[in-house]
Amino acid sequence: MKFTDGYWQLRPGVEALYPVHVRDVAVGADRLSVYAPTKRISDRGDTLNTPLFTVDCTAPAPDVVAVRISRHTGGRSRGPRFRIDADPAADPKVTRDEESVTFTSGALGARFSLGDRFRLEFVAAGKVLTASVPKAAAALHTADGEFLREQLSLGVGETIYGLGERFGPFVKNGQTVDVWNADGGTSSEQAYKNVPFYVSSAGYGVFVADPGPVSFEVGSEAVSRVQFSVPGQVLEYLVIYGPTPRDVLRKYTALTGRPALPPAWSFGLWLSTSFTTPYDEGTVTSMLDGMAERNLPVSVFHFDTFWMREFHWCDFEWDPVTFPDPAGMLARLKARGLRICLWINPYIAQRSAMFAEGAAKGYLVRTPAGDVWQWDRWQAGMGLVDFTNPDAKRWYQDRLRALLDTGVDCFKSDFGERIPVEVEWADGSDPLRMHNYYTQLYNEAVFELLREHRGEGEAVVFARSATAGGQQFPVHWGGDCESSFESMAESLRGGLSLALSGFGFWSHDIGGFEGTPDPVVFTRWAQFGLLSSHSRLHGAGSYRVPWLFGDEAVATVAEYTRLKARLMPYLYGAAVTAHRDGLPVMRPMALEFPDDPACGHLDRQYMLGESILVAPVFTADGDHAFYLPEGRWTDLRSGEVLTGPGWVRRRYALGDLPVLARPGAVVPFGAVGDRPDYPYADGVTLRVFELADGARCTVDIPTAQGRPDATFTVQRTGTTVEVRRHAVSGSERSAEAAHRETQRFLPPPERSGGGGSVTAAWRVQLAGVDAVAAVDAGRLTPDPAGVLIDADPGAEQVTVHLH
Repeated sequence: MKFTDGYWQLRPGVEALYPVHVRDVAVGADRLSVYAPTKRISDRGDTLNTPLFTVDCTAPAPDVVAVRISRHTGGRSRGPRFRIDADPAADPKVTRDEESVTFTSGALGARFSLGDRFRLEFVAAGKVLTASVPKAAAALHTADGEFLREQLSLGVGETIYGLGERFGPFVKNGQTVDVWNADGGTSSEQAYKNVPFYVSSAGYGVFVADPGPVSFEVGSEAVSRVQFSVPGQVLEYLVIYGPTPRDVLRKYTALTGRPALPPAWSFGLWLSTSFTTPYDEGTVTSMLDGMAERNLPVSVFHFDTFWMREFHWCDFEWDPVTFPDPAGMLARLKARGLRICLWINPYIAQRSAMFAEGAAKGYLVRTPAGDVWQWDRWQAGMGLVDFTNPDAKRWYQDRLRALLDTGVDCFKSDFGERIPVEVEWADGSDPLRMHNYYTQLYNEAVFELLREHRGEGEAVVFARSATAGGQQFPVHWGGDCESSFESMAESLRGGLSLALSGFGFWSHDIGGFEGTPDPVVFTRWAQFGLLSSHSRLHGAGSYRVPWLFGDEAVATVAEYTRLKARLMPYLYGAAVTAHRDGLPVMRPMALEFPDDPACGHLDRQYMLGESILVAPVFTADGDHAFYLPEGRWTDLRSGEVLTGPGWVRRRYALGDLPVLARPGAVVPFGAVGDRPDYPYADGVTLRVFELADGARCTVDIPTAQGRPDATFTVQRTGTTVEVRRHAVSGSERSAEAAHRETQRFLPPPERSGGGGSVTAAWRVQLAGVDAVAAVDAGRLTPDPAGVLIDADPGAEQVTVHLH
């Protein structure tokens, strides 16, 4: 939202008040309060008729300073509010000298000038990260109401990322971003997942702790500042010091919530009925038979909206004409080893039997006049479940629980963006603030039920809308995209922006949602989709079974589904990291390589975990350009070595794309290629890429429940490479527990790629190495990708002597 007309003037009808200088300070046990009038106080008379700003600083965690700017504070305090998990280890200090007063939290200080002009600087490591300069903070009166504004300075070359899942340019400089959830597709400036948090390349992040409408001007209204404004008389924001982008994300997600760990089975391929396509059990069976005949493994089958009757969404009842025997059908699908997902949303159509009940019991959102709020967009006469009412939440959950009892495993929790503001909520929440926050209550209700019913580590949703904190309830997908290369690219930009907004897991509709992709778009998108954290075949008016797009598409889906399954020891390790530390599975290059200036603007490639670079192809002819940071990068599929830093330009055949291992990486490959959930440590192959002399790498292999299973260290000293397998200290599984887990995840006998024994075999492959001088405690096997060593039975260490 813009308030100025150029650099010097305000827009017509806008009046502004600014803090002019620090008049007084008060130091409390855990805070600093600064009082700044709107004019310089020369004598007592100047204190009359003069507005006063209060700026409070607190420390919710080390290296984090929360700033609360207020003018009038007598307004009713209405929710909702973002949950902030404060760290009791925070121990703020206040220091003062003749020129300034500083509130310090860990390595970050908020320094107020005591001179002639108001100035607030955020300092760390001996330098100013950003600052609120004179006339940056302001209270503004406009024809649309009262607003509070802050502006933080931008340095030369500083870039801004995040602010939710945004499909425009990845770097946000120069953009106006309005934090207001909307069902706008992937081809507009609107977003399903708005998050008032950004990460700066200068080593800090900023979280505006307001769930209502927040308007950002990122180097736009004032080109050397990031501006954010909210309606009302109070503005609160948190500055989070890194110093690296990874550190910023860790600290931000510690405050707003870390992602739950999705179940391992959810990382397999999801196949959908699509949206408006005709389907019944025969259709579903035909699709699954076709996948099996072509050796295309499916982990989850999804029923979209028309599993319910038309005009009844949602009543959570199967359409009795289309699906006369849902219990029998689900049993038959489960016998195939499939998990089942059903589409849901928080809207209750008037024709649904639930509508009258919800209206009578006060479970649906009401207007100020006391009527049930209704409209005809999406579903005729639909109402909206009021999740601020605990009884309404239980009522909704009870309907879902009945479905889980029949064998349903998870839900696609669609919608949640079109939330009206001309309403009243059961708990008295502010409708303006509830618009964005509603999705948090909705997805929390669904996820909470899944976790309660299925157990810890078994809950997963496929959610479209979100706000800050929504990362706790994975997985999220990118929404309605066109079936084109352009939309594929904008989807990736959205996912990368969401990753820098604290979200660990993300997916998208392979081939696009709207329209029908041509075979090349589908095939290229399948590669990208199967190298994302989660992978789903789903469309609007046409099916997404691969054989509709040709033999090359079938071959590509087969190859990359198996590649992803074999990468599960690595990918699930990255998932555990996302759950534990808040670092996303799909990582922008700017996150992993913050010191490489060329990586700051890259939005057509990403790191899958910390060790694999993926550069999807976005052209019909395969002409491609991607950037490699410094070092020798190895193609996982071909073994070709490419050297960075620099751009690579070449043409890729339809089945190929760059999937490159980072120099010095050790990537664990599993022994199973037809399912995502299996004992990852059994028969694991450690592929070692360009390990430098003196380097040491540690690889943790989790179980399919995310618990530690095995740890390997790989170290090179001169011409010797030592690989050691370590017991997992403090939580090593018993033989009985290991055996039970192995049996649980062994593929059925009719499927290929079996499991392993309790005393698991393991292997080492030195990529690109043709021969070695000798091997201790291992057996050498020739392999075109590099020497392969099978560890001797029971061996805890293998030593390789290079030539």
